[in-house]
Amino acid sequence: MTYSKSLFSLWFAGSLILMTFPSAFAQKEKLQGDSSESKKSRDTISSSGETLSKKLADEDKVSLDEQALKKSRVDVKAAPKTKSELTQGETLLVDRIVAIVNSEIILLSDFLNLQKTLKTPDFIDEALLGKNSVETVRNNRQLQMEYLIAEKVMASEIKRLNLSVTPQKIDEEVRHLAQRNNIQPEDVYRAVNERGLTTSEYRDFLKNKIERQSLIENEIISRLRISDDDAYSEFIKTNPGAKTSVDEYSLAHILFNPRKGGAAAARERAKKALQRIRTGEAFEKVAEQTSEDPQFSTGGFLGTFKSGDFVKEIESAVSGLNPGDVSDVVQTRQGFHLVKLINKKTTVDPRFEKSKDKIKSDLMDRALFRQLAIWLQNKRDEAFVKINEYQK
Repeated sequence: MTYSKSLFSLWFAGSLILMTFPSAFAQKEKLQGDSSESKKSRDTISSSGETLSKKLADEDKVSLDEQALKKSRVDVKAAPKTKSELTQGETLLVDRIVAIVNSEIILLSDFLNLQKTLKTPDFIDEALLGKNSVETVRNNRQLQMEYLIAEKVMASEIKRLNLSVTPQKIDEEVRHLAQRNNIQPEDVYRAVNERGLTTSEYRDFLKNKIERQSLIENEIISRLRISDDDAYSEFIKTNPGAKTSVDEYSLAHILFNPRKGGAAAARERAKKALQRIRTGEAFEKVAEQTSEDPQFSTGGFLGTFKSGDFVKEIESAVSGLNPGDVSDVVQTRQGFHLVKLINKKTTVDPRFEKSKDKIKSDLMDRALFRQLAIWLQNKRDEAFVKINEYQK
């Protein structure tokens, strides 16, 4: 299925930088100037977090052991974002576990990275914001925690469904993006760097984007259906003056001109012709013999018209007829008519046809956001989630 400019389409957006539905999920800033000692310490943090998660799951504990949490706080030497921020040899508390989601841990550094990313909203996943704005989340630690939990819930599902992507797939995505913009892959990275993201962070962003679009397609989009009837109902809601349908008529007529002997005589001629038709003569034969239309066509064919597009007296006379029926005598400014309904069909309002694709796209966007929120909440309810604190 394709949905013009739909939310799903925006997951695959070809824009170089502005991706309307991007997802800068859990970007980890690399520590500069790694020493073997600091690397070993960070490995210890990760290992202790995994051990703690396993222990909690096995024992089905409701809360974290405070002593275990304190042990996860490790002081190591680390390079700050700029070398001037710390004096030589100064130590810094790099990370600590602030929450656990299934087998995934949320670190203090995840908050720092999210807060950085919130300053460049192009790389924030709007679907995970729910009803909140970027500005609201930027200033609310608890909402930031909820955002990170949603990320980890999705990460767990990606692992469970084996949807993880390889570095080669990320390279391929960068090449396609460069080709669509007639540039080289290195130009893509250069443009991203100018926006404040490192190459590593951008590759993490692409990895998450690809994985999540696969997850959303499998779990949600493949189950969504937006029909023409759904779109038409929405059209009627937003266009209350629109007709529910438009009738299209194919007509033939016999005209009797009042300029020939006056109106009364013309009416009388029309009645006599109608009597001949009512007693079984073919309309087309009577038309050939009696019509006074100066632009007469074979069989008296008048044309095909939509409701509202032709003389209202004639429309009123034929609206209740069945195909093949002939009307009573109809008076208009042109004279007196006998009208035959050749065919009638109901068509959708042409304005709807013009806007149908966009309406379906908008409905798909809304349905996707709504179902994604429900899906995330259900998965969150099923998950093991332990939050330690929200303090800054």
